[in-house]
Order: sequence, then C-alpha cells, then structure tokens
Amino acid sequence: MTSDTDHLTVVTHPLVQHKLTLMREVETSTAKFRQLLREISQLLAYEVTRNLEMTSKTIETPLQSMEAPVLDGKKLALISILRAGNGLLDGILELVPAARVGFVGLYRDEETLQPVQYYFKVPESLEDRLVIAVDPMLATGNSSAAAIDLLKQAGATNIRFLCLLAAPEGVARMKEAHPDVPIVTASLDEKLNEKGYIVPGLGDAGDRMFGTK
Repeated sequence: MTSDTDHLTVVTHPLVQHKLTLMREVETSTAKFRQLLREISQLLAYEVTRNLEMTSKTIETPLQSMEAPVLDGKKLALISILRAGNGLLDGILELVPAARVGFVGLYRDEETLQPVQYYFKVPESLEDRLVIAVDPMLATGNSSAAAIDLLKQAGATNIRFLCLLAAPEGVARMKEAHPDVPIVTASLDEKLNEKGYIVPGLGDAGDRMFGTK
C-alpha cells in the first residue's frame, strides 16, 4: 500500500512502518538497527522497482515449454550516496543481486554549507539503465540534489531516489532541482531542526548503522 503524488511515494505497508518504528527508538542497538535497515530496504526496493520494463523468453518447465516474463534491458544500477547509503544498498542487492553498483561521496563544506565531491565511481552505460540512488535520509536535499547532478552528468536519464525518511524541505529541494526524479520513502517526517536533522527522525543514520558518534 502506498500513498503518492507524481513526485513522492510514501510506502505505507504495515511491515515497513513497524520496522521503521523500531529503528526510530533510541534504545535500538547498532546490530538491530543494521538488521532492520537491511530488511526495510528490501521492502522499499520492492516498491521502487515496481515498474521495471519486462520482456519474455521461451523456457521449458517440467511439463511443457512456455513464454515466460523476464526483466528487459541492461541491469539496473544502484548508486549509494556514501556513507549511509550502503545500509540500503546491502538489502537491495540481496533482492537484485545482478544489479551494477556505484558510489557517490559528498561532504558538506562547513563554511559554504555546499556539498563537495570526494568520490565518484559508477557503472558504464548509465544512459541505458534504470538508476536508483539510495540514501537513508533526505534532509536539506542539497547533497541528494548534487548527487543526482553528478549522475546526470555521467549520462543517467532514468533516475529514482530511495530513502528511509524525508523532510518536507528536502522533498521540495529535490522537486525544484530534479522534477524528473521520483522519490520513494517510508515516511515524510515533520520538519528539519536548526541543526538540519529530520524531526522526529531517528538521529544520524550513519552513526546508528556503524556505531560511530
């Protein structure tokens, strides 16, 4: 079950919402948080891959031959926005093990507050692939928009953005910068606080995933 606009899809499936609640709780351990993130990423991946292009091929079942549906075109590309994107990436790869994988590394310059690229390595032929960029948190949207800029410069034309939580400010920023990139998330939260954290949120996804502070 989902609720959506043209640009934003919120996945309201009961398992997604239950696991997200467990992840929000402050006492949830690093190990449990990581496990829940892997599980919820598979459920979100089910939604973000809903409209993959299909074709058919002739196969032999134990009883007869038949025309059976298979995915069409080049393998899709999963792009992790470092570092927290790796938590979503791991779960999706269990569901789509043949996907190609890329990484975008960005950090925020503390003086200009603008994202700065420090790493970029993506699969070839992005223009022929569905590209799914993953990052658990869509907060201000500045880093996400910058990552999508880089993917478009590398040739990507069919891009989707998958996150665990989104703030209204981040959704608006992405819609302004990339109206052609649909967003799939488990929750549209209330707002950003003065430090740029999503509220009520779940804290820093990277810290909670990797046990860092």
